[in-house]
Amino acid sequence: MNWLRGGDADDDVFDEEGAYVPEHLPEPGAFLDGHEVLTGDDHLAVHAASRERFEEFGVYDATFGYNLAQLNRDTRHPDAGLRYAVDDVAPDVLRVEFTPTTAFCPQSGTLVTGIFRAWNASESEYRLVSVRVAPMHQHSEATNEKLAGLEERYLETGEVAVDEESPTASGADESETGTREDGGSGASSAPF
Repeated sequence: MNWLRGGDADDDVFDEEGAYVPEHLPEPGAFLDGHEVLTGDDHLAVHAASRERFEEFGVYDATFGYNLAQLNRDTRHPDAGLRYAVDDVAPDVLRVEFTPTTAFCPQSGTLVTGIFRAWNASESEYRLVSVRVAPMHQHSEATNEKLAGLEERYLETGEVAVDEESPTASGADESETGTREDGGSGASSAPF
């Protein structure tokens, strides 16, 4: 199976499942600064929950054709992936920062919206999972403003917005398509 399609590949391409390899994770950015950044087993536990939720809600990277959580194991992109922190002021809030593979990744807005929805659409130990894209992305400011609006709406209503006003990304993300090897859709057509 081709590694670009998310299959099991050479040991050189993906870190072992369940291994915590800090040198293959992005550095925590501004959104996590001053909060309890998860490492070791704590990081792995939250990341395993992300992987399950992403599978359930179809949060897939259309470029690589795999569950977005697998990006953390992809040795070709050691500065990309997901980092987590527990909010210092509100410990029932999990902060998630997504660092894409490039500053111009056209899927970033769609992926972070998918992360937000996958975590907040069903119960977890957190009252809120707050998500942002890393500031290195060219549309981070606009995307993060839209995520803040989605978060505010969620806190007011208790529901994850699913309508034409829901932020999906900056305009560059709206035309994405992608197909997984199993015939499923990529991130842009996830069921949210």
